[in-house]
Amino acid sequence: MSGLQCLGEDNIWFEKPRYDEAERRFYEGANGPSTHSHHQSSSASGDQELVSRMKSLELENQGLHKVVEDLRAALFKLENRVQVLERSPAVPCVKAVTVQSVKVEEEDDDIDLFGSDEEEDEEAERMKEERIAAYAAKKSKKPALIAKSSILLDVKPWDDETDMSKLEECVRSVVADGLLWGQSKLVPVGYGIKKLQIGCVVEDDKVGTDLLEEELTKFEDYVQSVDVAAFNKI
Repeated sequence: MSGLQCLGEDNIWFEKPRYDEAERRFYEGANGPSTHSHHQSSSASGDQELVSRMKSLELENQGLHKVVEDLRAALFKLENRVQVLERSPAVPCVKAVTVQSVKVEEEDDDIDLFGSDEEEDEEAERMKEERIAAYAAKKSKKPALIAKSSILLDVKPWDDETDMSKLEECVRSVVADGLLWGQSKLVPVGYGIKKLQIGCVVEDDKVGTDLLEEELTKFEDYVQSVDVAAFNKI
């Protein structure tokens, strides 16, 4: 027999797929169940867990629906109650007060329900008037604030031969209500001439600088001019 004939009669190579399948089944039987069957069991258990969770969510949803319905019912009752209270007038309260006042008047006709309020108002008004009168009297007794000013005058003579003592005597002879003469001194002007610088305090409402200048210049034998050196409010 030739080699070509032997190869044509041999079945090993042509039946190799069957041998491979038999070998795979042998090893699968030795190693336990296949991965495919394990995957199917895992999938089945996962489906059961999903179904149980969905049932739990459905129960919880039903409970929430019941709570919402209860709240809606309570709100509806509350709205109806408010509407009833708004529509009903407050007549019973007025009637109760009227009946009570009538009973009190029947028990004692001599009681004046409004007289006490009027008496209290009159007493309060009288006390208010007394307080106003007392404040006005106190204010009238308080001495009013008198505005005063401090004035410094420069009184100049004609020449150096003027008797300055006589000039000062003439100045101080001016007397007026609200005028008070102060200290004085002689201040050199030049060429042997001195001026009289004298201070005074005056009440603004009674004595002014114009009045002082007018009165002092009347002594024309001694006084040449009068100037205001300083003027300050006190």
